[in-house]
Amino acid sequence: MATCEVCGNDYARAFQIQMNGIAHVFDSFECAIHRLAPTCVNCGCRVIGHGVESGDEIFCCASCAVARGAVGLRDHVPA
Repeated sequence: MATCEVCGNDYARAFQIQMNGIAHVFDSFECAIHRLAPTCVNCGCRVIGHGVESGDEIFCCASCAVARGAVGLRDHVPA
């Protein structure tokens, strides 16, 4: 069994994610998100979807990006 690096649970179905050449072990996606997902620089929530980027900053949505002064970003582009 493997031990989750976030909660310490020793779990037979733990899984490994490699990020930037470093292997991480988790027992759930919740723990993986807690450790690896970026945080929106405006509202602080974890970005678990695509999010949007402006420069080096990551936002959960265009609304948060605009609130921080980003321009030209939209969440949904009409087809």
